[in-house]
Amino acid sequence: MRLFRARNGTARHARRGDPAGAARPPKRPTLLRRLGRFVLCSLLASVAVTAAVLPLGLLGGSAVRTGVAVWEALPKELGTPRAPQISYVYANDGKTLITTFYDENRRDVPLTQIAPVMLQAVVAAEDIRFYEHRGVDSRSVLRALVSNSRGRSQQGASTLTMQYVRNALKNDPSLTPQQRVDAGVDTPARKLREMRYAVELEKHLSKPEILNRYLNIAYFGAGAYGIYAASQTYFSKTPAELTLPEAALIAGLLQSPDADNPATGDRAAALLRRGYTLDSMVKMGKITTGEAAAARAQPLTIKQTQPPNNCVAVPPQHTDWGFFCDYFRQWWNNQPEFGTTPYERDDELRTGGYTIVTSLDPGVQATALAQSLGVYGYGNARSLPLAVVTPGSGRVLAMAVNRHFSLDPNPPEHPSYPNTVNQLVGGGGGVGGYQAGSTFKMFTMLAALEAGKPLSTSFNAPGRLVTHWPGSGAGSCGGRWCPANASPSWMNGNRSMWNAFGRSVNTYFVWLEEQIGVRRVVDMAKRLGIQFRASGDQAMVARVDDWGSFTLGNASTTPLDLANAYAAVAAGGLYCQPLPVISITDADGKAVSAAAPKCRQELDPDVAAAATDAARCPVGKGSAYGRCDGGTAEAVSGILGGRPIAGKTGSSEYNSTETFVGFTPQLAAAAIAVNADNPNDNVGDGVSSAVNSAVAQTLAATLRWQPVQGFPAPSRARALGR
Repeated sequence: MRLFRARNGTARHARRGDPAGAARPPKRPTLLRRLGRFVLCSLLASVAVTAAVLPLGLLGGSAVRTGVAVWEALPKELGTPRAPQISYVYANDGKTLITTFYDENRRDVPLTQIAPVMLQAVVAAEDIRFYEHRGVDSRSVLRALVSNSRGRSQQGASTLTMQYVRNALKNDPSLTPQQRVDAGVDTPARKLREMRYAVELEKHLSKPEILNRYLNIAYFGAGAYGIYAASQTYFSKTPAELTLPEAALIAGLLQSPDADNPATGDRAAALLRRGYTLDSMVKMGKITTGEAAAARAQPLTIKQTQPPNNCVAVPPQHTDWGFFCDYFRQWWNNQPEFGTTPYERDDELRTGGYTIVTSLDPGVQATALAQSLGVYGYGNARSLPLAVVTPGSGRVLAMAVNRHFSLDPNPPEHPSYPNTVNQLVGGGGGVGGYQAGSTFKMFTMLAALEAGKPLSTSFNAPGRLVTHWPGSGAGSCGGRWCPANASPSWMNGNRSMWNAFGRSVNTYFVWLEEQIGVRRVVDMAKRLGIQFRASGDQAMVARVDDWGSFTLGNASTTPLDLANAYAAVAAGGLYCQPLPVISITDADGKAVSAAAPKCRQELDPDVAAAATDAARCPVGKGSAYGRCDGGTAEAVSGILGGRPIAGKTGSSEYNSTETFVGFTPQLAAAAIAVNADNPNDNVGDGVSSAVNSAVAQTLAATLRWQPVQGFPAPSRARALGR
């Protein structure tokens, strides 16, 4: 005998008039048989209700024993439930939605944020005696038993409390998958377990608390879990804004949320259920017959809103935000606060109900994107990834590139662009980065300053320098590696760190690297966050003492890593890990510590001040000691309108890439012109001025309304050695 009707997404019997329901008319029972069934059902009802209220230990039978272990583990989950909830990711204003992450579309809300008419409608539709019973409604149990035993349409006896128990069991992460499946199986054992738990639960929770929990966990169809998601899914409004006809319709969906779904299922059935709910509300005295008639006359108007899910679902007019979103997700999956493995952390993001305010500044991002597109358009095989970070915190303000973060197919003639989900700005996920040329001379200069060499350290730089490292081919001299200067007439001669950095003199910095040892230089880059993702670079790190060409930037990096390394110099030697968030709060509104900057004083502030002083030479700014005499990006100074600026250009071999890093006390930015798909497609030195300008214009626009800050001068000893 089937005693109870399935609810909330489980199968139910065919409606009256269905072919399956009309296949064979039931035999008309005799009066004696009816009486026998009534007595039997009454006894069964008594047993069921007694089972619900007696202690577990007094009940026998395998059905009860099966639930003992579950019951012992369940009270904690029922007391402090945690259903999967949607996580929201916002831009730095805390209002602009970037995307959401979820497995189930769900967001818990308190009763105070739900329209009273919605609360009344749910009780009317599902459990009209909710405020009278103590978890189990014996009258409904008896009515269901009698009706079902007579062969009539199946009736249910699950109270709202029992339905909440069932949903909590199905969502309990402490249960095994099989236990969660068993929680939804329509059996007498499950019903007895639900009854017992429901009675126990009502001893500890008030009726409003139970109703609130039920509304936040119930399934309303169309992928909507909980009343907040249902309100958004069907009417694009919050639960507090629901009207009577809307509330009645949503409440009516609970019996069969997918079959009666007005968006994807049976609209006529949805309206019938709405009418049933309205009639029940009249019986409860919550509305008048006139109000019910007016609500029933309202046309069924669905206005669906489906929240975005994942980074490919950023707003379509802002597909560039996807690269930042993807970096945020990489960052999240590396934070131990969210789990012990990347899988657990990702699951926490999709189920934890977090509110995340990121560091993405939509205005800075728009400026950076416009500058990137000004160099190469979406339809160009070459790209200009550009990153902007904040010194002193590591917070990432923008990650732009002339690509759409999208899984949409590309044209057959160029299958890798303009749509891609490769992390072209921050690296990772198979993207090792790009050579950044002479920007790596910064690490050699810092290591030399730290080793005690002043900025005035001089060397008569030749056009070609024979080193102690072995070499072969065109770049060798007698079996030794011998690099050359790109413009001998402008670079050769007696140089210090100031004008060697300003004019980007290769032979000076290779000589300086020899003096202090390449190990110190590579270690300096690692300390400032340069990651060696490319397999060839990892092999060279293993034999670091042979990597003499490191100072010339033949290792791969990304604009984000490079900008952040220079940001440490701008911040007086304070290195901060790149950080894509400002704040994170969990589902309970508690702040999460992972959002705090992770910084360490990596350099002596005087070392950082000295390196900054030399870095003013490339961009046309005079050093504090007046030692600059030429730079490779002197036009940058004019773009910043006299604001203090420092930076460095970089050209890799054969001008396969062109790079510029610029920084002020408040901002650091870097861009690399490259064909990420074809390393043999050299971008050429002709694009270098455009790259320099793209970074400088981004800095200038971002800093336009910020106060002018200057750089501290290095000590005389650090600058002049005396």
